[in-house]
Amino acid sequence: MSQILMLGLFASWFAFHNGSVPSFIGDHPPFPYHLDHPDAAFDMPNELKEISGISLAGGGQMLAAVNDEKGIIFLLDKSNGTIKSRIEFREEGDYEGLEIVGDDAWVSKSNGTLYQVKNFAAPNPEVQSFKSFLNKENDVEGLAFDAKNNRLLIGCKGKGASGDGAGLKKAIYAFDLATKTVSETPAYLLTLPDLEDFLKTSGEEDADKKMERIFTPEEAELKFSPSGIAIHPKTGEIYVTSARGNTLLVLNSKGKTLHLERLKKSVHGQPEGICFDSDGTLFIANEGADGSPGKIFAFYPK
Repeated sequence: MSQILMLGLFASWFAFHNGSVPSFIGDHPPFPYHLDHPDAAFDMPNELKEISGISLAGGGQMLAAVNDEKGIIFLLDKSNGTIKSRIEFREEGDYEGLEIVGDDAWVSKSNGTLYQVKNFAAPNPEVQSFKSFLNKENDVEGLAFDAKNNRLLIGCKGKGASGDGAGLKKAIYAFDLATKTVSETPAYLLTLPDLEDFLKTSGEEDADKKMERIFTPEEAELKFSPSGIAIHPKTGEIYVTSARGNTLLVLNSKGKTLHLERLKKSVHGQPEGICFDSDGTLFIANEGADGSPGKIFAFYPK
């Protein structure tokens, strides 16, 4: 990265931190969830202490979940989080994302492999794997079903781009469900300048604190790293969690930033999974740490 770009990034960040950047109230609509105050909270059993991906299942009557150690899909009662059944689909591995599409379950592994568990709720489901150019360096985590475009969105916690300024970009790729291929061009590219521009115009009082959550100036790195992705069933907006920095980002279908929120650490210890019910209820799964269990929180739209 050039010295001029580095100096510019430092200057921009310190301006935010010292409150010297002017801001004005934009025309962003009010955010419909109070993420510091869950409407329901479910403690996960020890099997799901390291819960990662979650999705709606059973025609919206249940939640499905995976953890990042076992090749098991857990079906949960969405009213209290208790485990109703377990579906083994692979050996142990680092499984991160989960999305139910029709009768099939799709699971992402951190090395970029996608697994299609066909008719996953049936006895002895067939499992097919798909490998692409994505690998360990990309550190795949988030997975979401984009019904409008018949594709899965794949969030990369790690490497998102190449060349100058690669550390300031994170990528979300698309897996076409018809061709079973991943496009090499990101569907959405999250960049520091875009997030800076949003913070400058949002008129939010804690813009400097949000900047600290998404950017490390001494490392010239975009800390925001997608850990979970979900598409709002009514608005089509794309919700992206980042366990690193405890942040939630909302994009419109064109990739424009609409909302950026710091998640309170005392509530969201490590946000990993995210999904929506058909009525707009938002579920966020948090991995447990030390003596605390994994948790799923429900937030009703306000």
